[in-house]
Amino acid sequence: MSGANRDRRLAEAISVRGAGRHELAREQLIALADEFPDDVEVAFHTAWAHDLLGLEAAAVPFYERALGQEGLSPADRQGALLGLGSTYRVLGRYETAVATLRRGVDEFPDHAALRTFLAMALYNTGEHREATGLLLHLLADTSQDPTITDYRPAIDYYADHLDETGD
Repeated sequence: MSGANRDRRLAEAISVRGAGRHELAREQLIALADEFPDDVEVAFHTAWAHDLLGLEAAAVPFYERALGQEGLSPADRQGALLGLGSTYRVLGRYETAVATLRRGVDEFPDHAALRTFLAMALYNTGEHREATGLLLHLLADTSQDPTITDYRPAIDYYADHLDETGD
């Protein structure tokens, strides 16, 4: 099959998914994934289609395939790391979720959604202090609320010193 045909079919499946026809998009993407098993972009979009339908366990191998080699754009790599980490968390694979999301935050430290989902996974592993600190830093970094921005330095400080007292 020609690359142009693959590109056209992938674009069509993405458009179908965007139109909310998730099952049809999943079927189209599975067919593409069968024809192009080493195509990381097809694997990523196939995983995403499964996730949209609540088929998290079926999404995992596609996410893993997408991340298993080079070739994803930075935006798709961010999405794949977030999707896989979130999927692991939903499946109760909390330690693996934390490892995947940490990898995502290490690669893309300014990606707020990766940091947010990492905090959720940390909560699930009992790392409440780290989860809270991460969310406090995120709040301080991203909020435009004047009642937050006025206290940004204090919030940033205490995010790393939650157990500190004035004693």
